[in-house]
Amino acid sequence: MSSAVRDRRGPGGLAALGASAGCFLLAAFLGPSAMQPALPGEPGQPPYSLTADPSPYLVIGLVVAGVAAGVAGLALCFAAVRGGWRCRPFPLLVAGLTVTAAFVLMPPIGSSDHLNYAAYGRMAVTEHDPYTTRALDVPDDPVIGAVEEWRGTPSVYGPITTAQEAFASWLGGGSMRLTVFWLSLTNGLAFVLTALILYRCAGGPQGRLRGVLMWTCNPLLLFHLVAGAHNDVLAIAPMVAAVAFFSARRRAGVVVTSLVTGALVGVGAAAKMPAALVGGGPAWVLLRRAYGSRDRRAMAGLAVLVAASAVVALTAYALAGWHAFDQVQKASNMVSFATPWHLVDTLLGRGGQRTLIKIGFVLLTIVLVWLLARGLPRFTAEVDGRALGDDAAESRRIAAALVLAWLFAAPYELPWYDGFGWAVLALLPWSRFDLILLAHTGALSLAYLPARDPKLIRLPDGLSWLFTVVRPVVIPLVLTGVLVALVLECRRSARPVPAPGCSPRASAGSRG
Repeated sequence: MSSAVRDRRGPGGLAALGASAGCFLLAAFLGPSAMQPALPGEPGQPPYSLTADPSPYLVIGLVVAGVAAGVAGLALCFAAVRGGWRCRPFPLLVAGLTVTAAFVLMPPIGSSDHLNYAAYGRMAVTEHDPYTTRALDVPDDPVIGAVEEWRGTPSVYGPITTAQEAFASWLGGGSMRLTVFWLSLTNGLAFVLTALILYRCAGGPQGRLRGVLMWTCNPLLLFHLVAGAHNDVLAIAPMVAAVAFFSARRRAGVVVTSLVTGALVGVGAAAKMPAALVGGGPAWVLLRRAYGSRDRRAMAGLAVLVAASAVVALTAYALAGWHAFDQVQKASNMVSFATPWHLVDTLLGRGGQRTLIKIGFVLLTIVLVWLLARGLPRFTAEVDGRALGDDAAESRRIAAALVLAWLFAAPYELPWYDGFGWAVLALLPWSRFDLILLAHTGALSLAYLPARDPKLIRLPDGLSWLFTVVRPVVIPLVLTGVLVALVLECRRSARPVPAPGCSPRASAGSRG
């Protein structure tokens, strides 16, 4: 392919990313709609939007266009980079952070989950236990009573997430609108923190470009995590910090490094439990050193890592009360409509054989971890001139393998959960796995248009097929194909992939 064609792919991809973000921004700015629940509150309070009362066809069409443009734009940028295209990462970082700020100032879009977050925070500050109280129990409260969905379900979130919700409620008082704004702001700050960590630990211009494209300027993540105000980013930020800190070059000894890494893993787990999976990367490296070379410092580091993560997470849960695990246990029985497991659940008789699905999930996860640990790309020499040690690189790979295995195997999966995968994959070299995760996130995004109860939003009959055909049938079949593609890619030759920063010609000819 000629260099002129390669050059057009890069700018064309960036233009598509801009168009995608524009579609999402416009859908949010139009105000309450099928994609955006109304926020009770005083006039003039943030967040801000119009009250244009847009048609469901318009806002859903905008989001579909945004998803399509985002997927196409990222695919073009990935192909262009691997073909030799280069771009300054800093302007893209600024652009992504600017879009983040714009979304924070507008009401959340895509689901009504933020209403539940606000309600759980309100429960905490009004001396109601969010892990035992339901929105149905406090119907007259101006915030708790405004919940639309999950009204009969106590909080399933970790104690650190609950603390963030309580802080937002303390600032917002009895206003749902103000409480949601503070939730959006703190979530946005966590997104920005993750972006800066990925940018800082990238090692050079091409590593930074990868981090910016995979996270900061990724319109699908901006839509789900920032515009949607989903609290998953509260767990992702310490999770990424843990992996980045362990794999960074520093003078601190193994014990100190393990202590900080373990504490960060514990913070992530206390926000949302899957964040604990990244601890497996550093733990595997220390375990291999401890028993492979009888390294006593590695043995001590492993013990400190496990102890620090357990102490932080368990202390947070102990302060919240051990009953905080109750809803997590109940949630483990759930199967979402858009996953391949929904097809299995339907064949077995909707809910009658969830134990078999749990067993299948565990077995599939084990297989995927093994395949991904062998198939994920490896660093070959240096990251833009700064050597990345074997242990540091391996800790990133194993952490990514664990997180991606969970995402692709989980019976209950929503599009914003994929933020975990994008964050850890951004720490690895370019590969075909980027496109596989892009297909996964794109398909899930189209499954939840919107992620709200159609009975509550009175969706027109002309759009009912989104809930009766696309979500429960089409997307599970598509994701089954994506899972097969993941397995096949893992089985390909495991020859090394050049790290970001290697020559364009070498990068273009590498695997993936």
